[in-house]
Amino acid sequence: MYVSHLQLADYRSYESVNLELEPGISTFVGPNGQGKTNLVEAIGYVASLGSHRVATDTPLVRKGAERAVVRAAITKDGQRAVIELEINPGKANRARLNRAPVTRPREVLGFLRTVLFAPEDLALVKGDPGERRRFLDELLVARAPRFSGVRSDYDRVLKQRNALLKSASAQFFKRREPDLATLDVWNDHLATAGAELLSARLELVAELQPLAAKSYSELTTSGGPPVLQYRSSAAPDESDLPADRARLADLLREALAEVRAQELQRGVSLVGPHRDDLVLSLDDLPAKGYASQGESWSCALALRLAGFELLRSDGDDPVLILDDVFAELDAERRRRLAEHVRHAEQVLVSAAVAEDIPGELRGARFRVQEGAVERE
Repeated sequence: MYVSHLQLADYRSYESVNLELEPGISTFVGPNGQGKTNLVEAIGYVASLGSHRVATDTPLVRKGAERAVVRAAITKDGQRAVIELEINPGKANRARLNRAPVTRPREVLGFLRTVLFAPEDLALVKGDPGERRRFLDELLVARAPRFSGVRSDYDRVLKQRNALLKSASAQFFKRREPDLATLDVWNDHLATAGAELLSARLELVAELQPLAAKSYSELTTSGGPPVLQYRSSAAPDESDLPADRARLADLLREALAEVRAQELQRGVSLVGPHRDDLVLSLDDLPAKGYASQGESWSCALALRLAGFELLRSDGDDPVLILDDVFAELDAERRRRLAEHVRHAEQVLVSAAVAEDIPGELRGARFRVQEGAVERE
């Protein structure tokens, strides 16, 4: 699988760009602020319908433009598919597959799979639990696009339940009896939808563990290997989490019953996958707060490379994107990372300084400067 063509219109800093790509290694080199990351971000957007840099679509549209268009041609097993995404801030985005409109943009998920590593990924180790939940969920969707719908269903239930709790909390503080007639119904919906997401995350973490350990050992000899543990808000001890989805749903219902009084006071849902975390440990200590800068980078890289190997095991190499990461790594980690990834079907690398890119990643080179992209 590889991206053979990328076309942008009014995306970020680009009024227009057309780029022909090929399998193997391609590097984008140029000073900071010239648009290198915008190119690889657009490719990642086609794969995930989201940006690794911002939470909303508004910054993706060039200043003064009403919308942005990203069009990518993907070649897989000799077959070519063209995906076009129209980004409309404040309105519904639109998508086309091979020039034919689709009902919902998420219907194009799965045609392109990417693994993107960027400086922001240090948050996988040092950041809030939401960063690690996002990592797991995006990998789930990449493997099985139907999980995009599962996540949407869960988010919809959570929003409705939180609205009910907020209203009930307001009544509670006014010393009025809140109307809780529908709370049990939303409890059941949250438990059912949450159990499906929770079950998938648990299976994913189990699959990632040996791959992350292997990738870490190939990147560095410092500490490790990392241990991945899923911490659920429904059961603090990981060993208490059943594998069966129906039993997980029952566990969520029981946990919701236990925190009911607290939820009514605070007006927010306190149990469910939205409150869970992926705990990373090195040498029996939490990586967050104890790992050195180098160990943290190696741990974050190991997670991304584990995701890459997992997607590869499904039958096709995802497109591997390394966005301005070599400047953050020492020479030995650069060399080890380059050796690890250089045989992927397509590797896209961005760097401000060409000398930061290891010699093992020689390939097609593009110069990015002042809104122009030229092949050298």
